[in-house]
Amino acid sequence: MLRKNRLFTPGPTPLLPAAQTAMASFTAHHRTADFRALFQRVLADMKEFIGTENDVLVLACSGTGVMEASVSNLTSPGDKVLVLTGGKFGERWTGLAKAFGCSVEVLSVPYSDTFSLNDVRAKLTADVRAVFVQATESSTGARHDVEGIAKIARASGGEALLIVDAITGLGTTHLDVDGWGVDVIIGGSQKALMMPPGLAYCAVSERAWKRMETTTSPRYYFDLRKERKSAAKGESAYTPATSLFAALGAALEFICEMGNGDLAKGREALVDNAELCAEMTRAGVQALGLKLYAASPAAALTAVSAPAGIDSGKIVKEFRESFDAVVANGQGEMKGQIFRIAHIGYYDYLDTIGILAALEHVLARCTGKAVQYGAAVRAAQEVYARALSDKPQLVKA
Repeated sequence: MLRKNRLFTPGPTPLLPAAQTAMASFTAHHRTADFRALFQRVLADMKEFIGTENDVLVLACSGTGVMEASVSNLTSPGDKVLVLTGGKFGERWTGLAKAFGCSVEVLSVPYSDTFSLNDVRAKLTADVRAVFVQATESSTGARHDVEGIAKIARASGGEALLIVDAITGLGTTHLDVDGWGVDVIIGGSQKALMMPPGLAYCAVSERAWKRMETTTSPRYYFDLRKERKSAAKGESAYTPATSLFAALGAALEFICEMGNGDLAKGREALVDNAELCAEMTRAGVQALGLKLYAASPAAALTAVSAPAGIDSGKIVKEFRESFDAVVANGQGEMKGQIFRIAHIGYYDYLDTIGILAALEHVLARCTGKAVQYGAAVRAAQEVYARALSDKPQLVKA
């Protein structure tokens, strides 16, 4: 049969056709009025997409670049910081904080788990200067309680800033950035914004901007104060990724259309879409007798434990060889133990039904055991049917 290559990975994700067209056709120089107009419009729209009144910056880098920037701009060598880690990306916070000479206190949980708020409260002493956490830990498929952590940070009596890696969480999770008091929230272009990798963005609170005036860690390209000053003039401090900005503008227009001209409502619809596709996927894999890996599953992706005695790499390989569908293996110690199916950004009902139908065949081939064809699809259909009464707004193909 004809096979179409399809990504079901938690980044990069499938590209929005309008973003591809905009990226391919954009030619403006970055120090012109045309680009300045695009730049200013995109920054304004990004506030609506994130859901914040705080200043938003967009940089030419991967999400890890802005993770590094949040450490270098908000800490000084010797500062005590708290890292909440339950996966490979939480561990990245630890590495970054140590690289800039911080005194790192780590609250670690097993990869499939999330944090006890009582444990967070016990660790968050008054001398902690910053707290680093993921909204969604995409290596495990776990969702963390950002709201609960934010409340503890605000009630701790200290000056701890809360920095949230929401690279996978933005556009898949309902986040009240300003209401909860998140000081820095970080996103990436290759996730819910349906674009290629290459742009990372962040919203920064006034508390965080004030902290930057007193911190002493070295920074140059990632000096956020410099970017803020340039952004106020409609420019970036250094050469921006112009074509990616054009794609970002097209993606934001698409999300606005999802909200019938209201970008904030479009963001809500995009999140609802991810939540529904995730619920359908979870129901489907469980109907096949598979176990979810994460105790608190995220909407961006579903992490599934491989059947006993089966290396998850075999499942990933079978998806590619039989259907040219790319799902993700586990990372690090989880490699061979889990596989991850994403539903972030440009995914819809048919993508979800299709990957579950393919999973039925993949399991039959990998395990050599009989599979009840249609079981996963039926379970997903039932979830979708129940949701119809709520009139979900799905991504249009």
